[in-house]
Amino acid sequence: MNQGERLQKQIEFIKEIDKLKHILRQTILMDGSRRDAEHTWHLAMMAIVLLEHTPEPRPDLSKVLKMLLIHDIVEIDAGDTFAYDTVGYEDKQERELKAAERIFGLLPEDQKQELMSLWLEFEERHSQEAKYAAAIDRIQPLLHNYYTGGLSWKKHGVRSSQVLDRISGVVDIIPPLYELVTELIRDAVHKGYLQE
Repeated sequence: MNQGERLQKQIEFIKEIDKLKHILRQTILMDGSRRDAEHTWHLAMMAIVLLEHTPEPRPDLSKVLKMLLIHDIVEIDAGDTFAYDTVGYEDKQERELKAAERIFGLLPEDQKQELMSLWLEFEERHSQEAKYAAAIDRIQPLLHNYYTGGLSWKKHGVRSSQVLDRISGVVDIIPPLYELVTELIRDAVHKGYLQE
């Protein structure tokens, strides 16, 4: 493949991922004004800011940021599956894998393989970087829900046990943050944002 063809493939991919800006997530902005379409940017910033709270040796931040930047690109085709939607999760993996193959397939082969590998690593959550990225991805919607008075939680009748189960992996990855968010969950129940 010559440089011109490679560049054209990269531009096609860049055009395609622009569609992610239109995928509105279930999470409401913290000011309650609208649904969140900037989730990826917020996660990347959280990963940078909160890295100091991870145990030594710390995850490779560069790799974490790459994972966070690409992990939701598949939602262009697969849509955003609400975290507590058991029916939506039945075929989520299949929908997202198909989307990953198509979207990353727009790139030159070496870049397709790199991004596909990072996306799969994030999904499988075996590496320290994938676990940290996933922890951040689990905490961000919790914070949004807490600071909006539980808008999404109330809308979907989410229980505190569901939220605690969803963030259980955070305890080993970012212990101080886990302590903080479990306190927020208790307070959310007290305030009526979450069902017991």
